[in-house]
Amino acid sequence: MAKDIMKPDHARNMRLIGHSDQGGLRDGIQVMVQDGFAYVGHLFSQGFSIVDVRDPANPKAAGYVKAPANTWNVHLQVADGLLLVVHGKDVFADAGFADEASYYKAAAGTALGTAAPKAARDWDAGLAIYDIATKPGEPRRIGFMPVSGGIHRIWWTGGKWAYVSALLDGYTDFIFMTVDMSDPANPREAGRYALPGMHQAAGETPAWPANAKCGLHHAIVDGNIAWGAWRDAGLVVMDVSDRTRPSLIRHTNWSPPFQGGTHNCLPIAGRDILVVVDEAVLDDFEDGLKNIWIFDVKDPANPVPIATMPPPSDQDYTHKGAHYGPHNIHENRPGSFQSSSLIFSTWQNAGVRVYDISNAYQPKEVGALVPPPPSGLMDRRPGKKPIIQSCDIFVDTAGLAYVTDYNAGLYIMEYLG
Repeated sequence: MAKDIMKPDHARNMRLIGHSDQGGLRDGIQVMVQDGFAYVGHLFSQGFSIVDVRDPANPKAAGYVKAPANTWNVHLQVADGLLLVVHGKDVFADAGFADEASYYKAAAGTALGTAAPKAARDWDAGLAIYDIATKPGEPRRIGFMPVSGGIHRIWWTGGKWAYVSALLDGYTDFIFMTVDMSDPANPREAGRYALPGMHQAAGETPAWPANAKCGLHHAIVDGNIAWGAWRDAGLVVMDVSDRTRPSLIRHTNWSPPFQGGTHNCLPIAGRDILVVVDEAVLDDFEDGLKNIWIFDVKDPANPVPIATMPPPSDQDYTHKGAHYGPHNIHENRPGSFQSSSLIFSTWQNAGVRVYDISNAYQPKEVGALVPPPPSGLMDRRPGKKPIIQSCDIFVDTAGLAYVTDYNAGLYIMEYLG
């Protein structure tokens, strides 16, 4: 392993302990860890990889599952000895989306042609189910649920109910769908919810601008409430006490005046607060400062913003290049590290940031690690530069953080605070 791979550009209360190039497929997006194996979705390599992390200081590439043509497997979930993997159009392999703005400033249904279908699809769309209990690290596909336009992300922590953002024919963008997992070999849709204006085929008309991305990234479900991150439409709080008929509790949006791109909505156990991430999606600070917000949600029907996380201050990342700003947070999943006071987040060219939210009104940064530049680019789109882009983060029960990068593979790091 090259020495410089393990030398951070910046570190405070954190250290790097391992790195994997994922068998040469270094483009990583969502990562999940179970039974000593990391499962990593790819952004450009059309599939997902398995990394043996039983020795975190020496992770080893352990396998790769190729996706169908023109299809990506960017997001996945593990629980109950199963691996759930999304199938959707590989957007960034399409020359029409070489400029990211053409994807992030348009409705997905319009951009991908699913809102008013006129031609056959050239990609695979739906939810794939793999057995990873029989042979950990060796996924065996056992089921599939077709979804007309594809799925973007999943929330599933085991049991009967999974929750997905689904792109359905006739809708302007991704909507909320509940999935019955009673028979993992035959998952099926149970219910759905879309904001009024999204069901184009039913004659609904959007009330938002054409360049606003009003679609669900994903929802985190806690009890009978689904907290939906609806990109440029902000926060959508849904009642899922009847999984077959999700209903609206409250829709609140802060874009404009802020920049939108809502990506994660994490309820904090026992504290009546919600951590909400707005994702930075364009290079060179084009979409401005994106925030990680803290909301008071004592009354889920009246979420109130009370603070934002302080942005990184150890250097001027706004002029570093590539994406700068929040992308993801560790989501306190059952079976992983869970905390009501520590938030682990990725800030793309500013690496990983750990926040202490013990005082929800005055969150503070308590740890940081910025990996070194990648050795090369997996992202072949025009104008891309070899700049670190810390993407997703999963923290295990031992406190080890598994961090993906679009170009640099998988980093394993430890918070020392």
